[in-house]
This record gives sequence, structure tokens and C-alpha cells, in this order.
Amino acid sequence: MISAIITAAGKGTRLQSNISKQFIHIYGKPILAHTLKSFQDCEKIDEIYVVIPKNYEQYCEDEIVKKYKFTKVKKLITGGDVRQESVFNALKVVSKDCKIVSVHDGVRPLITPEDISNIIDYLLECNIVDSKVKGVILAAPAYETVKKIDNDNNIEYTITRNLVCMAQTPQTFFYNELFDSYKKAFTDNFIGTDDASLVERAGWKVKVLIGHHENIKITTPTDLFLAELIMKKNGSI
Repeated sequence: MISAIITAAGKGTRLQSNISKQFIHIYGKPILAHTLKSFQDCEKIDEIYVVIPKNYEQYCEDEIVKKYKFTKVKKLITGGDVRQESVFNALKVVSKDCKIVSVHDGVRPLITPEDISNIIDYLLECNIVDSKVKGVILAAPAYETVKKIDNDNNIEYTITRNLVCMAQTPQTFFYNELFDSYKKAFTDNFIGTDDASLVERAGWKVKVLIGHHENIKITTPTDLFLAELIMKKNGSI
């Protein structure tokens, strides 16, 4: 069984909105609903768990899950104080039959069912070649020149651009190794920057599947504007 965890518990203060960013509408539909549709439509995903803010259970159930007929959503889970805690909360309640789990930001609505499927396939392929590979993340190539700077903003050196990528989601892992990596981080009081950083820290290998820059995370008003343009261009509205 393959499960998806959608993180949608953030407040989104940088978007300067009076509602959480995952509930802002794009073309008449909440951002979170656009995101969930891609996972609903991906044949490889069997079940979905959505991490939401406290006191939003009824709203999400009525206005998102039921309204848009997301039949794969099995449970709405209250998020923690930080994203890492939210994902760990979800990992504790996914189906006992879960073998692979795909973790995705609820405010990345431009992900496609094909992207989700390709990451899962790539994880299985890489694990056959090297059993130490327990995860795959989607990432965008670095187009700009990347500089390493010191604390005083002096350039120390230029980083070779083809050795750098910008991490995105979904980040997809074998369930047991991801859960154990989260458990270890919790025990050690370690906070990582993404799911992959915890799996890397536990000694496993994580591969990158190069994606595209259109898979943006909606964080600022500019991101919201760009997402609207991309959806219109792609005919996905």
C-alpha cells in the first residue's frame, strides 16, 4: 500500500492574508483542493492523510473532502507546532499495510499525478540497484549562479551549478525507514529542514529526481500570482 501525507497545517503569515494560505482560492477552489486532486487522480496512491490546523476539522471535511469527493482521504490529522511534528503525527496513524509514503506540501498545487507516479517508480528502481536507497525527492535544477558566502556576505567561492538543486516535494520513502528516521530525530531533539534530511541523517541514501520550476510552493503574493498564471497556461483550471 502507498500512502500520501499532505501537510497543510501552516498559517502562512508571509502571504499577508486573513486566512491560512492553503484555504485561499485559486479559480474558485482552495489551494489545498487543487493539491489533493493530483493525489486523488494518481492511480498509485491508495490513501491520503491530511495534516490541518487545529479547529479546521469540520471545515476541511465539509468544504474540501466531501465537496470535491476526495474518496482517498482517510483521516484529517491535527498538526503540531512545526512541520516535522505534523508529519510525525501522520506517520503514526497511516495504515499498517503502508510500504511507501509520499510527503507533499499542501501549498504546492501544481504537482501532477504523473510526477507523483514517476517518483514512486524511481524509488523502486533505485532500491533494486542499491538497497541503501530509501527515498527519492523531487527537485528543480539551479538556473542561477550559486555563491558560497561567509557571515559578512563575502563570496568564498562559486558552487558548480550542476551539482546544486532546489529541493521540492513530494518526497517519497519506504515507510519503515522514514518512520524510524523521524523517531530518531525526535529522540535526539533534532529538527531537519525537510523529510530527506532526517533519512540522510539516519544513514540511508536519498536520490533526486529532477523536476521543473513550475512546482512552486505558494508562500508569498507573487507565488500566488505565478500559480494562477501557470494553471491558466496549463489548462488546469
